[in-house]
Amino acid sequence: MAKKLKALAGGGSSQIDLAKAIRESAQSIWLAGLGAFSKAQAEGNKVFDTLVKQGRSLESVTRKLATDKVSEVTSNVGKAANRATATWDKLEQVFEDRVARALQRLGVPTNRDIQALSKRVEQLTESVQKLSHAAPAAKKPSVKRAAPGRRAAAKSK
Repeated sequence: MAKKLKALAGGGSSQIDLAKAIRESAQSIWLAGLGAFSKAQAEGNKVFDTLVKQGRSLESVTRKLATDKVSEVTSNVGKAANRATATWDKLEQVFEDRVARALQRLGVPTNRDIQALSKRVEQLTESVQKLSHAAPAAKKPSVKRAAPGRRAAAKSK
């Protein structure tokens, strides 16, 4: 098409032939554009449908991978939490043991010692109460003292 226009322009043809050739060329370009648009529209629907199918399959694969990774991470977090708890428990036990040894060196009684003493005090309290109830019945008679006036009279004789 471009050769035809150059030949008309360079060959001394008339302005009318040149204008006609330009018009025909413009018409051909317009029709080619419409054809391309129509083909793109027809192919576009097919391409769109193909892309949707590929997207669905990719989504299912991606979703499966994501689910697997989430379960793997959850499992790892659970294991890490268990290890951290076990370590914390060990640390707590070491601390309690050291505090108990320090208190023992200082002579501070343990809870067990205090409970044993409390039990012993209860037993002694019961024994004292039993003895105090039994004592009034077996009370010795008291010796009566003489009045102060009589003593003085007895000494003067």
